[in-house]
Amino acid sequence: MPKRLAKLHPLIVSVVLLITAGSSLPAQTTDAKSDTPKFVDHSLLIAPEFPCTWPAHPFPRFQITHQRTIGPDSAYNIDVLLIDGNTGTQLDVPPHSVARPDLKREKSGPLGLAYTDKIEAWQFGGEACVVDIRDLLDQAPKGVSPLVKREHVERFEKQHRKVRFGDVVLFRSDYSDKYYRPFPEGSRFVADALDRKAPGFPDPDPDCMEFLASRGVMNLGTDSASMGPLPDLAEPTHYAGLKHGMIWTESATNLAALPATGAFYCMIGPKHQGGPYSNGRAFSIVGGELPKRLIESAKAKRAIDLSPTLAPNLPITSPGAGTGQHRQVYLKLDFLYSEYLDLWHHTHLMDAMAGTHLVPPSFALPPEGAKPAYSPEVRGWLAEYEAKYGPRGTSSLTTEKVPLEWTCGPVRVMDVTSLVGHTDKKSWPASPEIMPAHIQEFEKQNGDLKRGEVVLFRTGHLDQHFKAQPNEAGVWLDPLNGKSEGWPALGPDAVVFLKSRGIRCVATDAPDLGGVNPKRALMTYWALGSREMVGVEFLHNTAKIPQGGYFLFAALRIRDCHGGPGRAIVLF
Repeated sequence: MPKRLAKLHPLIVSVVLLITAGSSLPAQTTDAKSDTPKFVDHSLLIAPEFPCTWPAHPFPRFQITHQRTIGPDSAYNIDVLLIDGNTGTQLDVPPHSVARPDLKREKSGPLGLAYTDKIEAWQFGGEACVVDIRDLLDQAPKGVSPLVKREHVERFEKQHRKVRFGDVVLFRSDYSDKYYRPFPEGSRFVADALDRKAPGFPDPDPDCMEFLASRGVMNLGTDSASMGPLPDLAEPTHYAGLKHGMIWTESATNLAALPATGAFYCMIGPKHQGGPYSNGRAFSIVGGELPKRLIESAKAKRAIDLSPTLAPNLPITSPGAGTGQHRQVYLKLDFLYSEYLDLWHHTHLMDAMAGTHLVPPSFALPPEGAKPAYSPEVRGWLAEYEAKYGPRGTSSLTTEKVPLEWTCGPVRVMDVTSLVGHTDKKSWPASPEIMPAHIQEFEKQNGDLKRGEVVLFRTGHLDQHFKAQPNEAGVWLDPLNGKSEGWPALGPDAVVFLKSRGIRCVATDAPDLGGVNPKRALMTYWALGSREMVGVEFLHNTAKIPQGGYFLFAALRIRDCHGGPGRAIVLF
């Protein structure tokens, strides 16, 4: 939450709620003992008609533009996003309140440099400890937040166990479940509380934060619109936690689906350079042995970040082959200056596939009933494709409809770096093609692929070529323009083979799965989409993944999006 703006409202006398440590609420009823892991989404839907952005001036409203749709000008659905970090379910990190050390101010410290791109991957996950504070909902005057105090945490501890390092303490009031609605009802979510028309959202006071820090807790979450109590404790509460290196989720939802303890909770989002906060995707895994395994990995700091940083001077979006074919470049747009922190609040104008991103079936497939007028060249490709692989199919499976379990699972890293350097220069632009034989050889040496696994192709391309301007040409420009060989790419025959193995998600540490030959690339995406398979593209650090790792990726939950930025990590 932008705390400074909340403080612009006239101060109201806050209410101190007296509770007893021995009081009780109905226990969480979710069964965590099922043998089958279940994914639970805790992310609000991001859409223009919802109160998904902070409503006070000058924060920009979320926008999605369907820049190109499948037709004569494009074989793909391509979207552009205008999205601020305070959009939907979001992540706060220390620089939101801790000043940089070079400023030498009272609240300066090393954690003032712990931006969203610097937080280590292990800290994003842990064991969910759901502190039930439903008795506080709406129990305050208009414009005032009911306060979550240390006694509420102690009440939880009396009923369950002490919270500790490795836990994610989640404050469940059911606020977002009740009030996150389309406009005009959606004004109740934030605006009415700021305008003193309704009670504020329940939030912890600074002493509660200090108490959690004393327990070693490094990750929190709330289903309120912010972790900052109205009207005047937003900044003190934020600083009380962030100065200890905490991170937290704001605007979570659906916490009722979790048991009091035992679920694995994770919050991951795009890796914006220098971001004091970021939009993200929060989810949990309940049931079976998997949550325990992932909790232990995060607690032991066994995690690998697979997502490159997003920055305007880095080659994170396609420049296209030929003039006018580039995607929306990634822009950081400043709109509000914080004098104390000496930083700008900023939004981003970006392609929906900037950096690490999801490829849903609807990226290359038209919706049901549509009859796109492809260009003559693409019509010829389609006829050839359907003659060999069957109907191209249709799909309305946009990003927000892709189940979380499709993009998470045990990871099988297939090293295809041996394919590099084997194309004829006269054929460029061309990518070495990953064929069924390569996958069969991998299975012969490493065991058959299994349903539910994520197959990740290690090409080494981004590890070698991902460099800032003016040395960025090796990632996209040179391969697309035939000045160098393209990265190893997945062929449609390999897609068909992977589907026969029950594989739902394929990933790559190259810019994309399709490669630089437009015909082969389109056939690959048609093959993926028509088989209800998804892709995760633009990874790096894949050589560091050990055997037995678990892949976690989730894209922002944006309605009607045909791509979707996100972040990928591996716990092991």
